[in-house]
Order: sequence, then structure tokens, then C-alpha cells
Amino acid sequence: MPAPVRRKDDVIQIRASAEAKAVLNRAAALRGQKLSEFMLESARRQAEETILDQRTFFLDDKAHARFLALLDSPPKPTAKIRARFGRKAPWEA
Repeated sequence: MPAPVRRKDDVIQIRASAEAKAVLNRAAALRGQKLSEFMLESARRQAEETILDQRTFFLDDKAHARFLALLDSPPKPTAKIRARFGRKAPWEA
């Protein structure tokens, strides 16, 4: 049986620059979606990811100390990573 169709009664309004809208339109077209469908799907996916990132985890004293040490001394960026950060995004080219 197909899932019941849910009514879409709520409205979400957003203002964007012409450049941002053009990028969103291009991405939506690549997916074969309307702009509103693409934006809602993308925003919902990001919202769910944000919510899932808010997890509590518990560590014993030894693991906690190791975790804090890793946070206090992250690895140095490699030349490959620095090069990637220097590249322009595909939509900026």
C-alpha cells in the first residue's frame, strides 16, 4: 500500500541572492526536481544530520583523557589538504 499523502499547509519563506538562487536552480535541475522540492529535501537532510550530531557519549577516565589530548593537538594540515582548501568551488569557476 502506498504511504498516505500528507498535505503541505505550512509555508517557509526565504530570501536569497540571485547567485545563490542560480546555484540552487542548477542543482535542482540536475536532480530533476523543482526548486522548492530540492530546497526542502536539502534543508531537511541537513536538519536531520544536525540533530543526529547532537549525541551524548560516555567515556571512561582513560578514554576521556585521550579524547581531550586529541582535541588539544589536532594533526597538522598536509600539503594536499592545503591545496584542496585553495581550490575554487565548481560553481565559482
